Amino acid sequence: MDKDFVVNEEVLQRTIERAREKNIIIPTYEEMRNPEKIPEGIKQELKNIGLWDLHPRNLFRITWKNEPVKFGGGFDGVNYLELPKELTGVKARIFILLGKFFPTGSHKVGATFGPLVEKLVRGEFDPTRQKALWPSTGNYCRGGAFNSALLDCKAIAVLPEGMSKERFEWLKSIGAEVYATPGVESNVKEVFDKSKELKQKYPDEVVVLNQFEEFGNPVWHYAITGPAMEEVFEKNKREGDKFTALFLTQGSGGTLGSGNYLRQKFPKIKIGAGEALQCPTLLYNGYGGHRIEGIGDKHVPWIIDVKNLDMVVDIDDEYTMHLLRLFNEPEGRKYLKKFLAEEFIDKLDLLGISSIANIVGAIKMAKYYEMTEHDVIFTVATDSMELYQSRIQELREQYGEYNEIEAAKDFERYLMGITTDWMIEMNYYDKKRMHNLKYFTWVEQQGKTVEELNEQWYNENYFIERLESYKKWDEYIKEFNEKVGLIKKYR
Repeated sequence: MDKDFVVNEEVLQRTIERAREKNIIIPTYEEMRNPEKIPEGIKQELKNIGLWDLHPRNLFRITWKNEPVKFGGGFDGVNYLELPKELTGVKARIFILLGKFFPTGSHKVGATFGPLVEKLVRGEFDPTRQKALWPSTGNYCRGGAFNSALLDCKAIAVLPEGMSKERFEWLKSIGAEVYATPGVESNVKEVFDKSKELKQKYPDEVVVLNQFEEFGNPVWHYAITGPAMEEVFEKNKREGDKFTALFLTQGSGGTLGSGNYLRQKFPKIKIGAGEALQCPTLLYNGYGGHRIEGIGDKHVPWIIDVKNLDMVVDIDDEYTMHLLRLFNEPEGRKYLKKFLAEEFIDKLDLLGISSIANIVGAIKMAKYYEMTEHDVIFTVATDSMELYQSRIQELREQYGEYNEIEAAKDFERYLMGITTDWMIEMNYYDKKRMHNLKYFTWVEQQGKTVEELNEQWYNENYFIERLESYKKWDEYIKEFNEKVGLIKKYR
């Protein structure tokens, strides 16, 4: 390993010893992208390990291709659904990748992989002496706490107090140190402020792995999620079909890294970024609170390539909450049987709140661009309903028991009635306006420079150079594993 690459040789040696002690082998991006390349001995070990077990071999399950079972699964291709036209009301084909079958039940465990591994293999984070702090609005800190537990190092989770109680319960069960900050999903600044406070209080003990600025986040999606979508498209395309669009809620900007990969493969693709209408940061430089858990807001992430976007789509959170009931209440599912196969209805609990928002955004794009049956749109289901059952009960208490009439109203208004309002197809200066919003968070508050901000905009290779770095990291991961020495027995 290049000595100039290593930050601290002593820390790196302690990290290698911890990995050896905890039986840790780090997968490469190539193995997460193509699990068939994982050593056969590791696949055999996975047959005796549960999907959510705190076992180091579950690092090899940070992939879209896990067999969709709770225990002992192998790898069975990308997990996805094609949404029936009877559900979407549009001619375009909409595919959604499923995050449910990752460890922790969310693909965000992948977003934590890059930032953590980059620091581990170069001696920049000492799991024997330091704590990993994960600023989040939910799933990211869960993924971080999971990976931290495998290393037997303390995780600090900082997230808004308004997130679902299941998130907090799970974090505490795994031994994370939890700080609940004021506000709801869009109160990201409060999360940043608390993270900075803890870093200042414990400068040598705490390492902040901020998903909104760590390029390891979009690197993972560029290397893994983009190719997974391409694979599903190639598997399902019919004569005349086009990979037309990608829609993703903005969140940390990480998943949108897949769009940089797809743009190279499908140059004419339209890429839409979504946000809550109640917090229209990109659309109107606006602010506010909202209920679409998992998508952040009120700032533009450092790692998002605004130039690679074509459209901003704002989603009223009323749509997501009403569809949450339609998809999950018994009377809602009973009503849907009039239009949909029971086999598909049984899979609706694979879609969490932000997943539903992604579906609404994809439908809005399909309607805006007047897409036909040959147009194909992709999006993702970040997580499932596993962490939102309390929200169903809260909605019952707020609106009363759900019945067939409410289901019919929700189906017509919030699915068939989706419109093309609150959208903007971006020109050069729309994109520059949105990019410039980074100044207020990252330069004024988080210590970035104007020169760095301008380089992102004017250097055409800025993002691709960083996203392509996964190839370099694979070499460093292999070197690290060799020094740990455990990989030898699997050859």
